[in-house]
Amino acid sequence: MDFTVALAQIKPKLGCVADNCLMVRQAVERGIDEKADLVVFPELALTGYFLKDLVPDVALRLDAPEINALRELSRHISIAVGLVEASADYRFFNTSLYLEGGEVRHVHRKVYLPTYGLFDEQRYLARGEHFRAFDSRFGRMGLLICEDMWHLSAPYILAMDGATTVICLSSSPGRGLTEDDSLGSTIAWQKLTSATAMFFNCRVLYCNRVGYEDGVNFWGGSEVVAPSGAVTSRARMLEEDFLVAGVDEGALRRERIFSPMMRDERLSITLNELRRIERERGR
Repeated sequence: MDFTVALAQIKPKLGCVADNCLMVRQAVERGIDEKADLVVFPELALTGYFLKDLVPDVALRLDAPEINALRELSRHISIAVGLVEASADYRFFNTSLYLEGGEVRHVHRKVYLPTYGLFDEQRYLARGEHFRAFDSRFGRMGLLICEDMWHLSAPYILAMDGATTVICLSSSPGRGLTEDDSLGSTIAWQKLTSATAMFFNCRVLYCNRVGYEDGVNFWGGSEVVAPSGAVTSRARMLEEDFLVAGVDEGALRRERIFSPMMRDERLSITLNELRRIERERGR
């Protein structure tokens, strides 16, 4: 089906859960007012990114009042949002939730926690263990969180699990100026989202945050990418934005007919070769 998505390119406040929850609820209500069907937020929208020792203080259980408030709002609009999740066994995860129809429809815990350069996630957070597609009212979807998308096995698994839309929640800092003063991280992400959409015959909804934390700048540039790899809508760079865009079912149909890579994918060969590699590495 056709649907309208709103990418809420916000500027979360580090460690301020109450303020961020208010900001998220206001953006959700704006999405409802603007007749969007789905609103997507960045990675860790409820907490900010460079949390370090604040992680236990900002973590929320999935039955927390803040999540229940979003559940209620999801009766009017579907929501994808990022937070620090506290599990029953006192672990903490970088988590994205998909809420729809008053329920938490899907929970994705970030699998690939970067611990290099600016990043130190594995010191404070536990790793997720799964990539799973799920059914929504817009068809089959998958959630990824930032670094997950840089491991091509992640969107491949989602695509083979039937996802026709990949939602990526991101907190990507600006890094690496090029000769024309473009940000290297921006160029790299734009290539990645386009290639992912094109090679897996899927739509990519990418939502990145903006603002500064600890002197680090987040660049925004959230975008909607068609299954052809073409960007259909892109938010502003380095500024808060609220991008509302249509998602066309016909574009997905046309691309899967014109370039039927998912139809022709040989999953059994992939599995056999990966098992062979695993055996050979274990020798």
